[in-house]
Amino acid sequence: MMRLSNVLEVAVAADLGVRIDANQATVDDWLRLPGLSIHQARTLVNLSQSGVVFYALDDVAAALGLASHQLTSLAPILQFCYYDEASPLTALPPSLNQATVAQLMALPEMSATIAERILNERQRSAFTSWSDVQHRLRLAPGQISQWMHYLKV
Repeated sequence: MMRLSNVLEVAVAADLGVRIDANQATVDDWLRLPGLSIHQARTLVNLSQSGVVFYALDDVAAALGLASHQLTSLAPILQFCYYDEASPLTALPPSLNQATVAQLMALPEMSATIAERILNERQRSAFTSWSDVQHRLRLAPGQISQWMHYLKV
C-alpha cells in the first residue's frame, strides 16, 4: 500500500477494505497515513512494542500529544483490535527472523522439523520476504498463506 496523501484517499482506502491495526502497525504502516511524521510513527511503534495498548483514536492522539479531533480523519482506516495475552499466538514476535522454536510451534501447520529448518536457514541469512521463505524451505503455498497472518518477515 502506498502513502495516502489526503483525507479523501484515506476514505477511499477504507472503502476498499484497507485497515491498519494500531496495536500491530509498523513505522511504515503509520507513515502511510497523511500528516504523521517519522518521529510520531516511531513513538507509536515504540509504545506498542513496550506493551502499551491503543484502545481508541483518543489513545493514539494522547500518545502523540494531539487533540483527538486532529486524527478524526484517520478513524475510517484505523482498527483497535484486542489480543488475548494468554494466547500463545499473541506472544509471537512480529518477525519470523526473531521467533523462538516454541513460538514457531504455536503456528498452524508447524512441525518441529520445519521450525528447525527455519532456525537453520535464518542463521545462514535473514529471510527477506515470504517468497524467500517459501523458496528456501521448499514449502507449500498453503503453509505460507497461513503464517502470513501471524508473522511478518
